[in-house]
Amino acid sequence: MKKHFIALVTIAFLQSLVFGQSSSDRMDFEAYDPPSSLVTPEHIITKSKYPFIDIHSHHWRMADQDLSELIGQMDKMNMQVINNLSGRGGPALKAMMDNVKKYGYEKRITIFTNIELRSIDEADWVENTVKQIEFDHANGACGLKIYKSQGMDNKDSKGNRIKISDPRIKPIWEKCAELNMPVLIHAADPKQFWEPYDSLNERWLELKTHPNRKKDPKEYTWEQIISEQHDLFKQNPKTKFIAAHMGWFPNDLAKLGTLLDQMPNMYVEIGAVIAELGRQPRFARKFFEKYQDRILFGKDSYQTDEYPTYFRVLESDDEYFPYYKRYHAFWRMYGLNLPDEVLKKVYYKNALSLLPNIDKSQFPD
Repeated sequence: MKKHFIALVTIAFLQSLVFGQSSSDRMDFEAYDPPSSLVTPEHIITKSKYPFIDIHSHHWRMADQDLSELIGQMDKMNMQVINNLSGRGGPALKAMMDNVKKYGYEKRITIFTNIELRSIDEADWVENTVKQIEFDHANGACGLKIYKSQGMDNKDSKGNRIKISDPRIKPIWEKCAELNMPVLIHAADPKQFWEPYDSLNERWLELKTHPNRKKDPKEYTWEQIISEQHDLFKQNPKTKFIAAHMGWFPNDLAKLGTLLDQMPNMYVEIGAVIAELGRQPRFARKFFEKYQDRILFGKDSYQTDEYPTYFRVLESDDEYFPYYKRYHAFWRMYGLNLPDEVLKKVYYKNALSLLPNIDKSQFPD
């Protein structure tokens, strides 16, 4: 009797596989991405309402690329100024600026310099680095970019991780303050990269498709890197710091507001975190209204087809529309419909206050 029952169950199971179960019944989570049946007004914005400054962009070949092509792309989006964070420094930066001048685009392109921290143990590191920054500033650099590797992966000659708040770097921050050069700093990554890779991790899909982004909390924790960044800001109140990616608190704007209240020399930019803002439109709008003098437009990866999503989130009141990278955000977004005065500050006024060398006549009042 028992054998007969098992046989019947086995047959039923096999029949279900052959006749009763289609390929869609076995669909993986990653493949499930149906178009929405919701019908709402749509406003696809390919050109921003006001001219804008992209404070966070990367262009490695600016010394020899055809800049007229870049400017043509910018004009189509209403981008008035693009800021290249990958200036490298020294002769490399000068070559970039020389190319900008050759094309006559000094008003449209700005460049931040970079420094090398891995030689921090050398006796003349401070002196040489300060001289490099002075040289770069004289050749047009208007700020300094610090990469995330410089606070997480870079090590000194003894094999110790170089904290971004290392006191040996303090003369560099002081020189930037003296020259009125803001420091745009990328510290850490999304906190979920350090959390267990399981069903409770909101960035599970991103970590599956990009496994190299997983972090080992045994090496250092997210909290360590973030706290070192905040220590840096507090220890150098005369230096203006721009925390890339909203300081990795775009999903906790109340906390970010507390940090901005505590550190008046801290600014933020919205590169690569627009999806976080778009899923909390009412609270995000209130945040932008309250901290409208401290937020800058940034994009990070220069992909021209992705800018319209930023314009749509900031300018429209559209509902339930997708982000362009599903592995970043499997949720839908909503427009913040920012007031014009706030929009102007995010698009260009705040950047103009931090980068005084930009010609203000290119922008409306």
